[in-house]
Amino acid sequence: MKRSWARFALVGAVIASVVAGASTTAPVAAQAPITLNGAGATFPFPLYSKWSQVYEQQKGVRINYQSVGSGAGIRQFLARTVDFGATDGPIPDDQLRAAAGRPVHIPMVAGSVVPIYNVPGVGAGLRLAPDVLADIYLGKITKWNDPRLVKINAGLTLPANDIVSVRRSDGSGTTQIFVNYLSKVSDEWKTKVGEGMSVRWPVGLGGRGNEGVAGLVRQTPNTIGYVELAYAMTNQIHYAAVQNRKGQFVRASLSATTNAVNGSLAAIPDDYRVFFTNADGRDAYPIAGFTWLLISGEQQDAARARALVEYVRWAVHDGQQYAGPLLYARLPKALVDRIERTLRAVTVQGRPVLQ
Repeated sequence: MKRSWARFALVGAVIASVVAGASTTAPVAAQAPITLNGAGATFPFPLYSKWSQVYEQQKGVRINYQSVGSGAGIRQFLARTVDFGATDGPIPDDQLRAAAGRPVHIPMVAGSVVPIYNVPGVGAGLRLAPDVLADIYLGKITKWNDPRLVKINAGLTLPANDIVSVRRSDGSGTTQIFVNYLSKVSDEWKTKVGEGMSVRWPVGLGGRGNEGVAGLVRQTPNTIGYVELAYAMTNQIHYAAVQNRKGQFVRASLSATTNAVNGSLAAIPDDYRVFFTNADGRDAYPIAGFTWLLISGEQQDAARARALVEYVRWAVHDGQQYAGPLLYARLPKALVDRIERTLRAVTVQGRPVLQ
């Protein structure tokens, strides 16, 4: 009804001007809504998809996010071909020092990386100790009925089948969380393989993205892989409980991820670039980490800068309500307060974007 009245008023105004002898011109087109472009991590893709849908409905700003992996997201962000990047591993120090525009890491949520498996005859309930998980990926434990696996899985009948390990083939923040954890719990892993978004894997098959790893494990018997918790749940793949620093076998969950975040708050630096794998706490899940958005602290276009900062601000406030249902841990209030101050320091030509 409102649209009909508006159209009637416009037609009436044009007729009146013609009758009066005034010249008329075509109405000026409304300014096109802003589309923000981002690319990066597959780890938070289920949540970022939800945010994009809700935010466009509420604010009229479209968020075009490409789930291409953290490594590609960092490259596109540093090349300034996107408005924001997304990563589960921070920009390496050398790249950060050389980058233009004062890159800023903004934690969005925390999530867990889980060891998924597809072993014939073995359902839910597999347990993995830190040294066992590391030695599987080092190629030292090669059979599912290896004595060390049998010892910590007394209630399961493990077959004498060869273990097929699956890992990411692309530059990946999920990988960086996983291998950061392995480097903390295994000196041999730290020395021989190390950590990063891409490493030289001793054994295993490669899959692209969390989606690719989940697909390979689901389709291939006797496999073990690692993905973000939401991908394991969505694909209905079994995932193992992992022994934490307190000796407890903890199965990843929203509460176990939250426990890991809360136990690490004091160690989060001003730039937010931290891993909290192998966190302390009796009920903390040990393979968990932040996922960050990457934005420039010194923006170039005022209108796009405001749209971007307002979107990030919405995500760390109102957007957090959508995290839990998708199995991501929302940010603690104390951390959100710090992020608010960080966003207020984002500038265009020296002037704060948020007044």
